[in-house]
Amino acid sequence: MALAKLDGCELSASADFHVHLRDSAMMETVVPTIRRGGVNTVYVMPNLVPPVTTVEAATDYRDRLQALEPRVTFLMSLYLHSSVTPDTIREAKKAGVPGVKSYPAGVTTNSDSGVVDYAAFYPVFSAMQDEDMILNLHGEVPDVDVHRAEQSFLPVLVELHERFPRLRIVLEHCTSAAAIETVASLGPSVVATITAHHLSIVVDDWNGEDRGGGDPFCFCKPVAKTPADRDALLRAAASGNPKFFLGTDSAPHPAQAKKGDKPAAGVFTQPYATQLVLDAFEMACETGALKEGDITREALEGFLSKFGRAFYRAPDARNERIVLKRGDERIVDVIRKDGSDVEVVPFRRGRSTWTLTWT
Repeated sequence: MALAKLDGCELSASADFHVHLRDSAMMETVVPTIRRGGVNTVYVMPNLVPPVTTVEAATDYRDRLQALEPRVTFLMSLYLHSSVTPDTIREAKKAGVPGVKSYPAGVTTNSDSGVVDYAAFYPVFSAMQDEDMILNLHGEVPDVDVHRAEQSFLPVLVELHERFPRLRIVLEHCTSAAAIETVASLGPSVVATITAHHLSIVVDDWNGEDRGGGDPFCFCKPVAKTPADRDALLRAAASGNPKFFLGTDSAPHPAQAKKGDKPAAGVFTQPYATQLVLDAFEMACETGALKEGDITREALEGFLSKFGRAFYRAPDARNERIVLKRGDERIVDVIRKDGSDVEVVPFRRGRSTWTLTWT
C-alpha cells in the first residue's frame, strides 16, 4: 500500500494560505468544514461582492468568520484596487492585516475590479515592502489562451521582484512547471502556493474533449495543465523546499452554478484539505510520478504547515496536532447546512480518502 509509512502519522495542524469563504449563507455553510480538513489557520481571499478594499471591511469580515468558528485563526487580505493607497497599507499593517491580493481584471470569480496596469500600484508596493506586508498574485494574463495565461504572467512576477526585492510575494496556485522553475530561481522573498486539486488533475479532467466533456466540478482558474506540469507540482510539494506550501484555493459555488455550458470556476476542497494532499501523493506513487521514499514526514509537515506559517509569520498559537490514518472514509457527495438551500459539491466526491483526527 502506497504511503503505508504515514499511516497513523501525527503532524502539526495544517495551515491553508489561500481560501475562499464567501459570505452570508455560503459562508455559514463552508466555514464549519475548515477543521474537518485538519486546518486551524487560513488566509482568506477578499473577492467578495463588493470586494474587501478597506481595513474596516477586512476586520469586520474577520469578526464574522471568527464568530462562526472560534477555533480557527483567520488571516485577512485586502483586494488590490484603485482605492487602496500607501496610507491604506500602513493602516492595514497596524490592524494586523498581513497582505494584499492582486487579481488581473476579469480572469476569475469576482475579479472585474482587478488590476489592469501593475505600474499604477508601484507606490502601494513600495509601501508594502516598507511595512513588510505580503503581495499575493493571481498569476495570469487576461485575454490569452487559458493554457498559456500563467506562463505569460511570469515576466511580470520577475519584474516586480526586481523592482521590489524585499517585498514578500506569493505566486498563488501554481499550475505549471514553468511557474515552479521561475519561483525556485528567484530570491527568498518569492514563494508559491500549490493547491490540493492541482496535485491531482490535468487538462482532461476538466476539458475531456476525448470523452465528450470533463467533470465541471474539476473546472477552476487557473486551469489544470498537462501531466508533466502536474508532476512538477508534485515534486515541488514533496521536495521539502520552503518556497512551496499549501494554499488550496478552495472555492465553493452552489452546485447548480457548476453545471451547464459555462460552469463557475472553482474547486471546493475545504473539508478534506489535508486528506486530498495525501491522496494526491499516494496516487503519484502508484503511477510512478513520485517514489514512496520521496515523501517524508518532515517534507509533508513542511508543505502542509510549517513553511507557510514561517513565511506568513503565523505560528500555531494553539500548538494543535492531527493524526492521519489510511482507512475507508468516503468523501461526501454534498455539503449543506441545516435550514439552508445552499449545496456545495466537494472535490473527488464519493471517493475514499484518509481519515483525520485531532489529538
